[in-house]
Amino acid sequence: MDVNENINPTGGDIKNEQLAQHREANIGPEKIMTSDSGYKIANDRWTLRAGARGPLLLRDTNFYRKQSRFNRERIPEKVVHARGFGLYGEFELYKSMKEYTVAAFLQEPGTVTPVFTRFSNFIGSKGSKDTAVDIRGFAVKFYTQEGNYDMLSLQFPVFILADAMKFMDMVHSVKPNPITDVPQATVAHDNFWDYVASNQESAHMVMWLMSLRGRPRSWRMIEGWPINAFRFINAQGKSTFVRFVWKPMLGVHSLLLDEANAIGGFDPDFHRRDIIEAVQKGAFPEYELGVQLIPEEDELKYDFDVLDPTKFWPEEIIPVDIIGKLTLNRLVDNFFAEDEQSSFDPSTLVPGIEFSNDPVLQGRAFAYRDTDYHRLGTANINEIPVNRPISSVNTNHRDGHSKYRIDVDSMAHHEDLLAGNKPAEASPEDGGYTYHPTEVEGRVTRRLPSASFDDYFSQARLFWNSLAPFEKKDLVDTFIFHLQFVKNRDTRQRNVEMWANVDKDMACTFADNLGVERPKNSNVSESRTSPAISMANTTYSAATQKVGILIGNDFNSKEVKGIMDMLNNNGVFFDIISERLGPVTGDNGEQLDVGETFKTKAPVLYDAIYVVGGKATNQAEFDQKIMEFCREIYKHNKPIGAATTGQAYIEQSKFNNTTGVVGAVNNNNFGDDFINAIAQKRFWDRVLH
Repeated sequence: MDVNENINPTGGDIKNEQLAQHREANIGPEKIMTSDSGYKIANDRWTLRAGARGPLLLRDTNFYRKQSRFNRERIPEKVVHARGFGLYGEFELYKSMKEYTVAAFLQEPGTVTPVFTRFSNFIGSKGSKDTAVDIRGFAVKFYTQEGNYDMLSLQFPVFILADAMKFMDMVHSVKPNPITDVPQATVAHDNFWDYVASNQESAHMVMWLMSLRGRPRSWRMIEGWPINAFRFINAQGKSTFVRFVWKPMLGVHSLLLDEANAIGGFDPDFHRRDIIEAVQKGAFPEYELGVQLIPEEDELKYDFDVLDPTKFWPEEIIPVDIIGKLTLNRLVDNFFAEDEQSSFDPSTLVPGIEFSNDPVLQGRAFAYRDTDYHRLGTANINEIPVNRPISSVNTNHRDGHSKYRIDVDSMAHHEDLLAGNKPAEASPEDGGYTYHPTEVEGRVTRRLPSASFDDYFSQARLFWNSLAPFEKKDLVDTFIFHLQFVKNRDTRQRNVEMWANVDKDMACTFADNLGVERPKNSNVSESRTSPAISMANTTYSAATQKVGILIGNDFNSKEVKGIMDMLNNNGVFFDIISERLGPVTGDNGEQLDVGETFKTKAPVLYDAIYVVGGKATNQAEFDQKIMEFCREIYKHNKPIGAATTGQAYIEQSKFNNTTGVVGAVNNNNFGDDFINAIAQKRFWDRVLH
C-alpha cells in the first residue's frame, strides 16, 4: 500500500514510515564508492594530471563533479530564524474540540498525530550562538490525515509590530549594521533602539524580550504562542476566535544575562546539545497545548482588540484550556535534508482552522511560502520528504525545479470533460476546505482597525506590574546593558522618555545609567497584574537539570555513589569533572570515569554543582578550579551540594548567605535537601561576599 494512503489517526509513526523510503546508508561492509551516476570510483585521493608535475586535466570528471557539487552544497539561509534545530514527535489529543472546529486531528481524544518541530533564533545568522537575547521560534508541523497544518509560535504571546507593512523595517533594524556587518545576533546597537523609540507599538514585546524570557535555559523550558488570533470553524459554520499556547511540562526557566553571554562563548550550541542529550537519554521534551477561546459575538467586548498582535489575552480573563500534549522523541537523520529544508507557513491550514483579520497574520499568510520559494529554489516544497504530507495529494500543479514526483496523467486542467473533472472538488461535508463567510464593511482604507491599537503602554505596564522583584531587577539590568551600547545620545534620551510610559522609576534608573536627563512624563495608569506572566509561578522540578560533579581521587565511594543514584532516580543529568580524562578512584578502589575536565567545561554550563573534592596531581590548581566553580555557581544564585569531603571548599568561600548551599556533614537528609535545592533552581536573595 502507498504510505500516503496509510492514514491511521491513532498512530504517530506514519511519517517515520514514509521517510524510511528516502533513507540511504553510504557506509557499510559491502559499500563501494561510486559517482552520483553510479560508476565505481577507482581513485578518490589524487586528481588526474598531465604528468606527475603537470596541470590538472578537465577530463577528470570525478574531480569536476566532486568540486562542483561541493560548490553547491549550501542554499540561502533564512533571513530570520536562520539558526535552528528540528526534531520529530507526536501530538496526542486529550480533549475533543468538536464543539468548536471540524479539524479532524482535534476531534477524538487519544488521536495521535505525527509532528516535526523546529526551534530557532530570530536575529542571528546560521552560525551565531544559541543563547543570544532574542526571539525564539517554536514551529510545529502536524502531519494530519487532512494534510499538513503548520503552527508557528514565538516564546512571547505578542509581536513587535501591529501591521505587516513594518516587518521588513523591523528586521532591517535588528540585523547587523549594513556597513560593518556588526554586531551579530544582538539588539545592543543604535539601529534597533532608534526603531523602538520611533515605533512605540514595540513597547510590549520589547519588555518581554528584555526580561528573563528573552534568555531561555532550554528549548524544553519555553512557552510558545502563535501570537495571532485564528478562527475555529465548527460543523455548523460557527466561528470562534482562538489563540494557542504551548506550556512546557518542565516549567519556564531562563538564564541570567551574563550567563547567556558567557555560554555563547563557551558553547554556542548550548541549546542544541541540551535537547539532543535529553532525547538521547529518553527524557523527551513535552509541552501541553492550550487554547483561549472568544466567541465571535464577543469580539469587541474587551479593552484589547482580538486582532491586535501587540496585545495578549490575559489568562485570568480568557482562561487557557489544555487540550493535548506534544512529545518530541526522535532526532533527525540528516540536518540539512530535514531541518534546513523544512518549510513552515502559517497559511498551511486544515479545514476547521482559519485566519482572523489580524493585520500581521494577513501579511504572514503571503510572506512565508514566497520566502521559501526563493530559499529552497523550487515551488515543489511539499515534495521534499520532511515537508511531504501523509495524506493523499492530488493537484494540477506541474513541473518546476527539483521535481521528484512523477505525475503520469495526460492532462492537468480543470474544469474538463476528458477526465470527468478529476481530481474532483470536495464538498464541505466531504472535508473540503471552505472559508468562513465573514461579514466585512467600510471602504478601502489604511485606518487602524480600532482605537485600542494605539494603546502602546497599558499591557506593557501590566507586564511590569506582574513581575516578581528578581524579575524586575533582571529586566532593568538587561535594558541598561543593551542601551549602554547605543552611541547616539538622542536615541538614549528618546528611549528613556518612551519607557517612562511603562514605569517612571524604571526609566529614571535607565537615565541615571545612560548619561541622559530623567524623564518628565510619567507612566500610564494601569494597576492590574497577570500572575501567569511571572516565572515565580511556574513549575519547578529537578528533572533534567544539569549537575557538575567536581571530584578527585580518594573520594568516599559509598557516599558519592548514593548521591549519584539519587540524581539518576530523580532524572537529574550530571557530568563527572576532574583535572584530566580517565578514571578517578575512590577509597574502596571503585572507579568513576571522568567525562569532562576543568579545561573543557565552565560553571555557567551547569545548573548546580556537587563538590566532592579529592586528591589530584596538581592539587593547588585542582583546588583553585573547584573554588572558581563554587563562586560562579553561587554568584548566579544556583544550588551547591557539598559532600563530606567537599565541605572545606564551602568554608573557604566564606559565603555570607548559605541559602541553597547544602552540606552533607551532620546532615542525614542531605540527598533530599540537595534534590530540593536543584528543583528550586535559583536562590534570589543571595548577596555575594
